Amino acid sequence: MATGSLIGALVRRLEGKVALVTGSASGIGECTAKLLAQHGATVNIADIQDELGYAVCKDIGITSASYVHCDVTDEIQVRNAIDTTMVNHGKLDIMVNNAGIAGTNNPNILDNSKAEFEKVLSVNVTGPFLGTKHAARVMIPSRQGSIINTASVCSIMGGVASHAYTSSKHGVLGLTRNTAVELGRYGIRVNCVSPYLIPTPLARRFFNLDPEGADEVYSNLKGRDLKPEDIANAVLYLGSDESKYVSGHNLLIDGGFSIVNPAFGMFDCL
Repeated sequence: MATGSLIGALVRRLEGKVALVTGSASGIGECTAKLLAQHGATVNIADIQDELGYAVCKDIGITSASYVHCDVTDEIQVRNAIDTTMVNHGKLDIMVNNAGIAGTNNPNILDNSKAEFEKVLSVNVTGPFLGTKHAARVMIPSRQGSIINTASVCSIMGGVASHAYTSSKHGVLGLTRNTAVELGRYGIRVNCVSPYLIPTPLARRFFNLDPEGADEVYSNLKGRDLKPEDIANAVLYLGSDESKYVSGHNLLIDGGFSIVNPAFGMFDCL
């Protein structure tokens, strides 16, 4: 029978750890920050939405969370966010590069502007690059740490989202794998999570889906809806010691969507 202390350790899987989560004033990032805190981590909220960021800290509790303004495309601000974490807590155990934007979902490449394309890549690829760079800077001396990037099902397939968004998420996966190879020698793990879309009103507008269409894309896994908590739980796993030998991995949270070719309806009659 498990002892009380063992049960407590399992319930609070990040006790004593320090995490920084970008893009955590709302959405998946907010859900992730709150879950990490529930499991014992001290969480630093990094975002450009100051009012929402402070509100998230208040919800978590000022003893377990703090807020820092951070535009992930600005290296000075990213460095400052990580340095502030080090000053306040003396270490950084978990870096979650979650901030991202969708951009405009225009399928015709002739109608895509260079400025829009570069804007999406700046947030979605340069952001994780800077976060990984400066997290590694402070993790290398302690020879430990977990860096987790938010990618997408678009990181491994085409035809799901815009050219800019798909290109950016392929870039996140490449960055994850390359830095996992380099940083592994220091005991630092680098992984990414790749969810499919969560059918929020914003996602439905971006992908031009009506409510029935949003449900249809999940048809491979019946009776299940993807929620922000599902992505947060994946990040929790990758940040915890339960994944201590997992690095360079792309954890798909898509209900099997990426393994289905809709052109073949072999099981439709079942």
